[in-house]
Amino acid sequence: MLQLRTACLAISLSLSAGLLGAQDPKAEILLTNGKIVTLDPAHGTVEALAIANGRILAVGSSVDLQKYVDDPMTEIIDLGGKLAVPGFIEGHGHFAGLGDSLRILNLASVNNWEEVIAMVEAAVAAAAPGEWILGRGWHQEKWDHAPLEAIEGFPTHDSLSKVSPNNPVSLTHASGHAAFFNAKAMEMAGVDKETEDPPGGEILKNAAGEPIGVFRERAQHLVRGVHQAAQLRRSAADQEEDLRLSLELADQECLSKGVTSFQDAGTPFSTLDVVKKMTAEGALGTRLWFMIRDSNDKLARNLAKYRTIGADNDHLTIRAVKRTIDGALGPRGAWLLEPYSDSPESTGLATATVESVTETARLAAENDYQVCVHAIGDRANREVLDIFEAAFAKMPGKTDLRWRIEHAQHISAVDIPRFAQLGVVASMQGIHCTSDAPYVVPRLGEERAEEGAYVWQKLMASGALVTNGTDAPVEDVDPIASFQATVARRMKDGRLFYPEQRMSRMEALQSYTINAAKAAFEEHIKGSLSPGKLADIVVLSEDIMTVPEEEITNAKVLYTMVGGKVLYKASN
Repeated sequence: MLQLRTACLAISLSLSAGLLGAQDPKAEILLTNGKIVTLDPAHGTVEALAIANGRILAVGSSVDLQKYVDDPMTEIIDLGGKLAVPGFIEGHGHFAGLGDSLRILNLASVNNWEEVIAMVEAAVAAAAPGEWILGRGWHQEKWDHAPLEAIEGFPTHDSLSKVSPNNPVSLTHASGHAAFFNAKAMEMAGVDKETEDPPGGEILKNAAGEPIGVFRERAQHLVRGVHQAAQLRRSAADQEEDLRLSLELADQECLSKGVTSFQDAGTPFSTLDVVKKMTAEGALGTRLWFMIRDSNDKLARNLAKYRTIGADNDHLTIRAVKRTIDGALGPRGAWLLEPYSDSPESTGLATATVESVTETARLAAENDYQVCVHAIGDRANREVLDIFEAAFAKMPGKTDLRWRIEHAQHISAVDIPRFAQLGVVASMQGIHCTSDAPYVVPRLGEERAEEGAYVWQKLMASGALVTNGTDAPVEDVDPIASFQATVARRMKDGRLFYPEQRMSRMEALQSYTINAAKAAFEEHIKGSLSPGKLADIVVLSEDIMTVPEEEITNAKVLYTMVGGKVLYKASN
């Protein structure tokens, strides 16, 4: 027996020596001479990081990690003192929508309605008669002057229709919660002064009852459905080729901006079928995490077979469902407890019934999915918290569900603590705060705005998990701009928007990395640069943790690494 124990001890010591002793594993890549913020409390900030088999092998000083170098096998990347951080995780965006937006008119930077008309006129000149003209990104609150004869700040279609008499035009609002159509598009859809508002939507009309071209929330589908129907009449092969192009463009855009993981906020099963093909082929570098958005009938039939965790070398996860219960504040579609300060006759729009969202939650719970609900207004947030609380009461044995409210932009003071109490994630977007700030007080009034508008610190102080993102293509997918907005809360005119709610730079970095990983049940593989985790790393030209606040957006992505592979490198 003694001999057996001795032999076992010898084998154990031999294995330990092989793993930890002279036979140290060798790195395929060594990042050295840098400032590497690991976000791992055990390691803090280090100089060097070794990578093997797509994962982080070790972190530490440049000298200590030399033992992992095997010339000429190990590629050494000298960071030259540059900052490296965990790959940014887009906490809420629309992946296919991002790709689509790169193929149409970009109206995000126009200064006024006249510039929109000029861009459409130029597009019409290059298009065939009857061809749809598509655009996205306009926002009436961000123009340098209001359009002539504006209604609620929105232009009327006459000037646009004049330059596009034979081409239907569809221009999506920056928020995605409203759209502008010209006369030709409305004619093709059969929309006129007799057309009634659909449930959860509104057709904005003039004093004579005629549509001015603005369609809020679910009313957009009255016209957009005509274009979508035409798209669906194409062959399946043409539709797939078109979708693949958008997905490829989104992938390239994300990697160029340092986004290594993307949490997609609502995709139908039909799109997921193509995504699954592409990740299996290795055609997409960005790691994708999906919320399914489809009808309750389709969810009931398909949830069980679509649930996917870490497929294709951790490039595809499908484990959440998405619903939208209200609109956005800009077009006055956010659902409020009290009327809008600048539109006293309106409290916004409920874009789905409580009963329908409750049924979605039941289906998700039965199939072990997270539930993610878009809620912007304080009434919408309260309704969703009530739905979640009722659902949790029926699952007393489950305490770590990480259901999420997407946006959580305007919250009643009495509901702020409920996020932490219920374990609900506040999936927020820093860039929305400064982008929306100019019209938050006009919409809500000073008291409501201070009480619950983008209250990151109040939520975190209560114990809630807060994540970050851009809602791309609503905003640019660039994490650096959203990071700056999160730590500065400074508007374009220099004013600060309730600065007491700003995050520190470390909090902001965590919101874009480890917090987002936790919100997706992925903190064991990403979100920090810890040994054993995926080697998803971004190297920046400037140290966003220390440079003056106004210089943060000067930072450019030098390298984006996914699984230890450089998938983006800045050109010199």
